[in-house]
Amino acid sequence: MINSKLKVAIVFGGRSVEHEVSIVTAMQVFENINRDKYDVIPVYIDKSGRWLVDEKLEKIENFRNLKLKGIKAAEYIFEASPSIKALVPKSRFSIFGGNKIKPDIYFPVIHGTYGEDGTLQGLFEMTNVPYIGSGVIASAVGMDKIIQKSVFKDIDIPTVKYLWFLKDEWEDNKEKIIKEIEKTLGYPVFVKPANLGSSVAINKAVGFKELQEALDIACQFDRRLIVEEGKEGIIEINCSVIGNNELTASVCEQPIKSQDVLTYEDKYLKGGKTKPFDAAQGKGMAGLSRLVPAPISEALAQKIQETAKKAFRAVDASGVARIDFMVRPDTEDFWITEINTLPGSLAFYLWEKSGISFDKLLDKLIEFGFERHKERQSLMFSYDSDLISKVGGGKR
Repeated sequence: MINSKLKVAIVFGGRSVEHEVSIVTAMQVFENINRDKYDVIPVYIDKSGRWLVDEKLEKIENFRNLKLKGIKAAEYIFEASPSIKALVPKSRFSIFGGNKIKPDIYFPVIHGTYGEDGTLQGLFEMTNVPYIGSGVIASAVGMDKIIQKSVFKDIDIPTVKYLWFLKDEWEDNKEKIIKEIEKTLGYPVFVKPANLGSSVAINKAVGFKELQEALDIACQFDRRLIVEEGKEGIIEINCSVIGNNELTASVCEQPIKSQDVLTYEDKYLKGGKTKPFDAAQGKGMAGLSRLVPAPISEALAQKIQETAKKAFRAVDASGVARIDFMVRPDTEDFWITEINTLPGSLAFYLWEKSGISFDKLLDKLIEFGFERHKERQSLMFSYDSDLISKVGGGKR
């Protein structure tokens, strides 16, 4: 009997500070994807960059210490040649070599660098295979807090004032840069690496000493740093968007933070009565304390939803994204914070509150992935000309 199920490779882990977050998201996908429709292939990229495949990688208990004890996962190489486009066993030339794996579509759930930033998407594009989520440009822009702000300002989406500079500039001119920040932005400010997620290395500064410490921390994680104006009396409101060309926005949420910054611990290690280790049992961003729908007016919610779709379209995102905003409740002014083109837990908790179950969300994302690939196949990427025949020989 011919197996009519689609083969979906869930690619997770990766060389990123969000490695563990990616594992949690992957476990949620494994738990909720419709096994009657899909054959699931777990592809785990460990912290050293090895691509490992084994059905036991679907179980969270095998990742307790990331040593994968008791698992003899085979290491594979992603063969990027469009004529092969398969996962090939590294041991293919040995007597123990296994079979090639050729998924119908790849589902990257790697948060952060080398997964959410366009690098993995570029590999899939070069290989000409279908994959789920945003493409190279949207992924790269979505990871870069400086570039995306320029994009949003250009289409008149409200953003807070900010400054950015290189790590070398900070290390060579600390006093000058702090004076510029104080003059232009004042206090408080938020200091962030330009390319990082899950609130890693993000700190609030209300004075000289805190600002210097925050910048010293941020420059350990990126060569470009951004400092944003702090707004008092604000709350955070998030909204998710799905689609390719036709976009749908979710209900809005208000995350509940324990500090001035929504920390890594808030996002993944807390959440109501959730115990810290529950995050590793599959709660992830879904375990964060939040108010859904957010306690804001219907008019403001609609403005945020429309702005979220505008931001999604501006960076040419695809699949699912979460767009974060700062809101001043008394005036209903709001400013976009950032777009996350591969949000933690795929923002499924917002879609469940919007009437779309997790398994149906995954169905839609797979459909969007094939749709985007088909659209790309209709484009021309080569152009035949007689240029070479007209080029004369150069002098030696």
